[in-house]
Amino acid sequence: MNPFIYRTEQFLPVDIGTAWDFFSSPQNLAVITPPELHFKMLTVPTHNGIYEGMIIDYTIRPFFGIMLRWTTEICQVRKPMMFTDKQLRGPYTCWEHTHTFIKQENGILMTDEIKYSLPFGILGRIAHLLTVRKQIENIFAYRKNVLNKLFTNHGNSNR
Repeated sequence: MNPFIYRTEQFLPVDIGTAWDFFSSPQNLAVITPPELHFKMLTVPTHNGIYEGMIIDYTIRPFFGIMLRWTTEICQVRKPMMFTDKQLRGPYTCWEHTHTFIKQENGILMTDEIKYSLPFGILGRIAHLLTVRKQIENIFAYRKNVLNKLFTNHGNSNR
């Protein structure tokens, strides 16, 4: 089955080093995840930042308050331009999220691209149409709002 693809872009008025430091810190996932998902980090990072082969465990409650454990692996890192995480355990049969950072005048363009597929064949496709796609869109809309507030204030404090 072909995966679904979700892609979004956001301009942030910060330098690429600031963006990299924020997004490559797994602890910041809690900051940009909607509270209704009850995100909880289980992994205690032993270094600053991410590295290829890093495993991150957490729990979320994405559907009807049911707690799910999610495990991802950082499978590609090109500091400070991009990294990819891949679900090892979780609600999807495939989840691969690539974060890209491109220098722009007065900031960076951040791109998130997710390739994902759901279990249960046609039932998974129906669930995607009815709820899953909208939930992913809502998560990234929440992130955009949080990041705009966080980085617009950050940029203004440096002037």
